[in-house]
Amino acid sequence: QVQLVESGGGLAQPGGSLRLSCAASGIMFSSNVMGWYRQAPGKERELVARITPGSSTDSADSVKGRFTISRDNSKSTVYLQMNSLKPEDTAVYYCHARSWAGVEYWGQGTQVTVWGQGTQVTVSS
Repeated sequence: QVQLVESGGGLAQPGGSLRLSCAASGIMFSSNVMGWYRQAPGKERELVARITPGSSTDSADSVKGRFTISRDNSKSTVYLQMNSLKPEDTAVYYCHARSWAGVEYWGQGTQVTVWGQGTQVTVSS
């Protein structure tokens, strides 16, 4: 049975950091392209970053320079280090695996919420 189990999501402030982990079982992890996708409310699921078996990476322009994907084949785990978080990073983040044969698997998702710092509104007569 294939399982991709994400962890590490939660609340963060703008400018903060979170680290997502995805532990895989039931697949030949080292030969899979591993990736992170996200889906914000009302939007389509989009690729955040992915890493090949040879550890080549690519990522969405919106996260370049802020997010880093990495993998530890000895632990069958892929990570997403997210720095300088922005409110627009708020989404459900999904772990994804794709084998050389094109078979794909998805994790159940983990919520990441980045709260805006707020803005003062003053109403006076």
